[in-house]
Amino acid sequence: MRIATRLVIVLFVIGLAPKVGAQQTAVIINLTEQTAYLLEDGQVAFISPIASGKEGRDTPTGSFKVISKDLNHESRSYGLVGDSHGRIINSNANPSSHVPPGCHYIPAPMPYFMEFRNCVGMHAGYLPGCPASHGCVRMPRDMAAEFFSRVRIGTPVKVIGSARNVTRVRRAIPIIQLGDSKYATAFSDPRQVPRSARNSARVRRAIPVIQPSHSQYATVFFNSRVETERPRGFHYQEH
Repeated sequence: MRIATRLVIVLFVIGLAPKVGAQQTAVIINLTEQTAYLLEDGQVAFISPIASGKEGRDTPTGSFKVISKDLNHESRSYGLVGDSHGRIINSNANPSSHVPPGCHYIPAPMPYFMEFRNCVGMHAGYLPGCPASHGCVRMPRDMAAEFFSRVRIGTPVKVIGSARNVTRVRRAIPIIQLGDSKYATAFSDPRQVPRSARNSARVRRAIPVIQPSHSQYATVFFNSRVETERPRGFHYQEH
């Protein structure tokens, strides 16, 4: 963890100290590091890689609060058009896109959605290793589930840094297709994913930062493939 981020965490926790009875959990998102931190009782409990907004669709910075949670959220702005055979006709569609006869529009899945600004939030999604979303903060599915289970409406969210100054590019982290269905759902219970197949963002031990005494198509993958093996030309849009 960089010194600057640790300092922000310390100051953030100090700022929350008077409210600790009601607010013991907080989230810090560092766009420069492309990392999200979940704080519990003054400690970093979880550290997750992220993919924030790409250039021109930047994730907003500042101080926010979680304003809504939706386990099986779907995008109101982006999706795809597919036919009854599972073929993708338009992978960069929106609700007003043309839908040919025999086809249908499918909104992009955004499971474990934690909204902290109107239409912007954290959710499970594909991480290509760099900023890539339309403004939301994508996380590996298992980390999104952990954050989702711990944050509440009103949980403070602090977004710092800039995606234009990203410090390094990570390897891509796909969403894993579950089950044998041709159209795998992105809404399945994360506990059902085999341990060897889970998106493996390392969960580190709690790191004290301040001494208490001092204050489907849901995700369209075919033939049980991971996202890095999606059909040729396939590019699925999501927040």
